[in-house]
Amino acid sequence: MRTRIIVAFAALMAASALVAVPGPVASRQSRATRIVDTAALTFVTIALPDRRPAAAISSTNLASGSAGRLGPDTVLREPSDRERLRTRPAARQPALKVQVVVKSFWRFDPDISWYGPGFFGSGTACGQRYTREILGVAHRSLPCGTLVTFRNPANGRQITVPVIDRGPYVAGRTWDMSRALCEYLDHCYTGSIEWRWGGRGGG
Repeated sequence: MRTRIIVAFAALMAASALVAVPGPVASRQSRATRIVDTAALTFVTIALPDRRPAAAISSTNLASGSAGRLGPDTVLREPSDRERLRTRPAARQPALKVQVVVKSFWRFDPDISWYGPGFFGSGTACGQRYTREILGVAHRSLPCGTLVTFRNPANGRQITVPVIDRGPYVAGRTWDMSRALCEYLDHCYTGSIEWRWGGRGGG
């Protein structure tokens, strides 16, 4: 009986010696890369409730996506700005309207005069009564009521007034200011002035 016990204990000791004891992680040797047979894989689809496939896995080979597109001599580069631009749809453009724009720039008159004495109380060629208070200018041919803006370059004062009379009747002169106009501009003498076509009444 004792002999059997000794034999059984010895067998147990021998068996425990054969059990592999795990060593440190660093002592493990790397295993060879396992090759997966792609032919053994099964095509899988995941269906949503509306029966449309949401995803499909056909291969585990990540290099298959570049097949036929990349080669040994292919140069990899960033896309250029020209490649990023997208053509916008053509839009119908409105037709341009041809028109003439007249710019009212300042003109220089070197010799303007004024008239008053002997004419107060009489009628103007445009049907008004000429007084010391009427603001206007005389011109040989412009239609009555034509607006003209005058500016005194000496002090910067300016005002827009209508044509109210005919004149001046002195060669080389274009305008004759009324007495009130020359007083407003502080220009009651024969001399230079600036003028342009006026679009609004008043100063």
